[in-house]
Amino acid sequence: PYEDWRKDPLVRAKDLASQLSIEEIAGMMLYSAHQAIRGPEITDAQRKFLSEDNVRAVLMTSVSSPADAARWNNNVQAFVEGKGHGIPANNSSDPRHGAQATAEFDAGNGGTISMWPSSLGMAATFDPALVEEFGRIAAQEYRALGIATALSPQIDLATEPRWSRFNGTFGEDPDLDTDMARAYVDGFQTSEGDAEIKDGWGYQSVNAMIKHWPSGGPEEGGRDAHYSYGKYAVYPGDNLATQLLPFTEGAFKLRGKTARASAVMPYYTISWDQDPSGGQVGNSYSKYIISDLLRGKYGYEGVVCTDWGITNNYFHVEGFEGKCWGMETLTIAERHFQVIEAGVDQFGGNNDKGPVLEAYQMWVDKYGEASARARFEASAVRLLMNSFRTGLFENPYLDPAETAGIVGKPAFMEAGYKAQQKSVVLLKNHGKVLPAARKLKVYIPQYYIPGRAAMFGGQASAGRWVDPVDEAMVSRYFEKVSDPRQADFAIVFINAPGSGSGYDVADREKGGNGYVPISLQYEDYTAVYARETSIAGGDPYEDFTNRSYKGKTVSTSNKSHMQLVRDTRKAMGSKPVVTVVSISRPMVMREIEPYTDAILLSFGVQNQAVLDIISGAVEPSGLLPMQLPADMKTVEEQFEDVPRDMQCHVDADGNAYDFAFGLNWSGPINDARVQKYK
Repeated sequence: PYEDWRKDPLVRAKDLASQLSIEEIAGMMLYSAHQAIRGPEITDAQRKFLSEDNVRAVLMTSVSSPADAARWNNNVQAFVEGKGHGIPANNSSDPRHGAQATAEFDAGNGGTISMWPSSLGMAATFDPALVEEFGRIAAQEYRALGIATALSPQIDLATEPRWSRFNGTFGEDPDLDTDMARAYVDGFQTSEGDAEIKDGWGYQSVNAMIKHWPSGGPEEGGRDAHYSYGKYAVYPGDNLATQLLPFTEGAFKLRGKTARASAVMPYYTISWDQDPSGGQVGNSYSKYIISDLLRGKYGYEGVVCTDWGITNNYFHVEGFEGKCWGMETLTIAERHFQVIEAGVDQFGGNNDKGPVLEAYQMWVDKYGEASARARFEASAVRLLMNSFRTGLFENPYLDPAETAGIVGKPAFMEAGYKAQQKSVVLLKNHGKVLPAARKLKVYIPQYYIPGRAAMFGGQASAGRWVDPVDEAMVSRYFEKVSDPRQADFAIVFINAPGSGSGYDVADREKGGNGYVPISLQYEDYTAVYARETSIAGGDPYEDFTNRSYKGKTVSTSNKSHMQLVRDTRKAMGSKPVVTVVSISRPMVMREIEPYTDAILLSFGVQNQAVLDIISGAVEPSGLLPMQLPADMKTVEEQFEDVPRDMQCHVDADGNAYDFAFGLNWSGPINDARVQKYK
C-alpha cells in the first residue's frame, strides 16, 4: 500500500516502516554533515553515505547555481531510487535568504535567490503577514532547489542580550516571537490548489524544523552552547514557561491546515536545574525535556532531530568538536542509545549508521527485540511522513530550466527588497535632519573591518579598511565628496560592538578560569556588576565549577567604529551626521548617540535599502524588536531567562530605546503594531 498515492500518508508510512530492515531505519535516523554542492555530480563521500549508510536526509549548504542544484538533486534521487525500498532523499537547508550589504536591487531583474533581512530584521517589521509571505516565497525557491526541509525558523526567545545567535531569532518578546513563528511555519508548510495533496501538505510544502527546544535563549552570561564553556542555559527568573511560548502557542498552533511544525530541533544546552529528577544533561539526552515535556505535556508527534554533532567527543573547553554535554563519560554508541531513549528520532550531522545499530542492540538487551523494533519503527513512521506529505515519493525530480526561472525571479527579489526597507529602524532624527535632499554633497568615511578567525568551516580574514558603500550606488542619491569640509552632511556606516565569545584561553593560561565578559559597548569593559558565583558550572576539563568573570576586563575588536563617529562629528562641525549601525543584538548606545544627529539600524540589509530611507524615497517603519540597554550594569543585572527586563538608553530627544520604539518622519511611531505588542 505504501506505493499507492491515494492512501493516507500515515497509512503509507506505517506500511513502509513495517517492511524496512533495521539497517534501513538506522540510515533514516541519520542526517548528513554539511554538503556544499559544487556541481551536478554526486561525490564519492555522498555515494558512500547514501548507499552504505542508507542516509536519506542531506543538508545542503552553498550551491554553484540553482540549475546545478536541480541536476544534483536529480542525480541523488535517481541513485537512491535503485536502493532498497527506493526511499527518496529529503534534502534540507539552513536559512539561505540573507542579503549582501553591497548587492544592488534593480526592479525587474532576477538574482540567484531572493534576499531578505535577518530574522531579527523580520521581527523589526512587526508584521507576521510579511513573514508568512517570506515563507511562501522561500518554500517555492527551496522546492525548486530540491529542498523539502528547512532547518528553521530559529524561534528561541532572545532574552539574553549578549548571545551570539540573537540575530537568528525574532527578538525577545514572547507575543511577537509567537506570532512570527506561526506565520513562518504556515508560509513554509502550506500547499494550495493543485499543489495540495492532503491537509495543507503537498508539492509546494517545505517541512519546518523549528529550533531550538526548549529555547537556547537563556545562555549564562551570553556564552553559546556550541562550546563547552557555553553549555548551560540558566533560569534565574524561574521562567522556562515563557521560553516555551513561541513553540507551544505559535509553531504548534498554526492557522493553516498543516496544524503544527513537522520537526523540532532541541538545543545543545543543559537546561540547568529544570529536570525534577535532577539530571543535568543536554536537551536531546533529557527524557524530561523530550519525552515528558515535548511529547507528553505538549503532545508533539512529529520528528525530533538533534542539533549537529552532539554524540561526538570533544577535547578541550574551547573546542568545536562534539557537544556531548552531560554525557562525556559515555561511549558514542551509548550516547546514541540515550538520545533514542529520551524520545529523539534523528541525529544531526551523523553519517555513520554503526552507532545507531549498536544502540539498537542495547535496546534489545534492555527491553527485548519486540520493543526495540517498535521503537525504531515509530521513528521511521515519523520520518517517512515528512517525505510522503511533501510528495517526494511521487516525484522528487526537477526541471533545471524551471528551477532557474523560479529561484530569485524578479517578483521574489522585489518582495525581499521591500521587506528589507520595512525592517530598517530610525532611532534618532534630531532636528529632523532626515530625509536628506537628493544630490546633497555627502561625506562617507571608510571603516575598519577587524580580522576574523575561521569559524563554522568559513575562511579566516585579515583586517582591512573599506568603503562601506560603492560610489556608483551613492551617486544615485547624493554627490560623494572626500573632504568633510565640502560636504553638506555625513553618513557613517559602522558595526555594533564585537567583543568575543566570553572565553579566553590567554586568561586561563595566566592562571584565570578562562571566563571573561561579553561586552555590548565599544570602550574597554570591566565587569564590576557581574555575578560573584556563576549559577551553573562543571566540566570534565575543569577542576572548578564557578564560571564567574567578575572584575575582568575585555576590549572590543572594533572600538575604531565608535571613534569614527566621534571623529566625523568633529570634522563636520555643526553639519548633520547620520550613523548607520549594522546590528545583530542589543548594544549600548550612549557612546555614539550624543555624537550623531540621526541613527538608523540595519538588520543585515542591502545598503541601498538604507539609502532609500536616508534620501526620503521610503519612509521608515521599523520598530525595535529588543531593548537597547542604558549601560553594561543593566546587562549584567538582567536575568537570562526574562524578556524586556533592562533599563533602556534615553537619547538627547528624550526617547527611550525600548522594545517597539521607532521613528517615522513625524516622530515616534504609535500605530496598531505598537498598540498590539508594546
